[in-house]
Amino acid sequence: MRRGLDGHRRLGTVRVIDLSAGLGLTVAALVLALASVTLGHQSLPLSALLGPLSDDQSFALWEVRLPRVVMGAMAGFAVALSGALLQGMVRNPLADPGLLGLSQGAMLVLLLCLVLAPGLPAGWITPMAVCGGMAVAGLLMALAGRAEGLGLLLLGLGMESTLSSAATILMLYAPPEASTMLAQWMAGSLFRASWDSIATFGPWAALALPALVMLGPGLSVLVLGDERAATLGLPVPLLRLGVMLAAVSLSAAALQWVGPLAFLGVMAPNLAGAMTGASGRARLTLAGLTGSVLVLGADVLSRGLEPGLVMSIGLTLSVVGVPAFLILLRLRQFAAARS
Repeated sequence: MRRGLDGHRRLGTVRVIDLSAGLGLTVAALVLALASVTLGHQSLPLSALLGPLSDDQSFALWEVRLPRVVMGAMAGFAVALSGALLQGMVRNPLADPGLLGLSQGAMLVLLLCLVLAPGLPAGWITPMAVCGGMAVAGLLMALAGRAEGLGLLLLGLGMESTLSSAATILMLYAPPEASTMLAQWMAGSLFRASWDSIATFGPWAALALPALVMLGPGLSVLVLGDERAATLGLPVPLLRLGVMLAAVSLSAAALQWVGPLAFLGVMAPNLAGAMTGASGRARLTLAGLTGSVLVLGADVLSRGLEPGLVMSIGLTLSVVGVPAFLILLRLRQFAAARS
């Protein structure tokens, strides 16, 4: 009886910690969003938001900065969630759409569309990119067979290298007028953010909700291993298919509008796990919120370092986020050793 009460209290404590972490990340995202709308060539202090705006200020706020904030938060959540889903399925903290080659499959299709059919409607490009990512996922699963964990990750790295080389060759032979746009897009940027792009990306980003509700509990059981999860009644093949569909759809749709955000799918879920040690839906939700905070923070930092000098958010995430992530992992190792 005593053991049962202790387990109940522990479960309650974990829930409080998860809720507190989620609330803290939400507040951080709102603070960064407010900071983001004040940065730019057009002066727009926070005090100006409470009063009437000039035509230039209104345009800067509603047509430029707010779309950047909304797109950055949505894309960061989608990419981080896709990484958390794949890490739960592969049971490897280094798995993400980029390292498994899924993003490269979608990126190759996107590059083909941008180079060969630049006038193609945006609403058609996303499904084609998702198909490219799913084709890589199907090939990866077929080659992997019953391989799990490290074996699947190594196969993904091989496919990632091959597809990245093909994308590089395609960029080298792209028309000169398209090269600059492609280079900016490949570095990870919010320059394409607009209300129209948000309307196109929104339905795909909405897949995050059913992914959280339906896949979270299954992933917490899959940690025990495929065979044990199957004996507990979990439909493992169906769960894997759902994870692949959700992860590829979210990452490919985000890739179309913000470009590849290197290492975000690995970094955000691990940072979220370091906060509370959550699992299931809580871990997926915290990972998504962490991704939103990281992208918004990278955007604020890239535009606030030097007026007129705008770095890409992908570069900022790599230069600032990766060292901080490595330091955090090292601190966790010290803490685990001492305990």
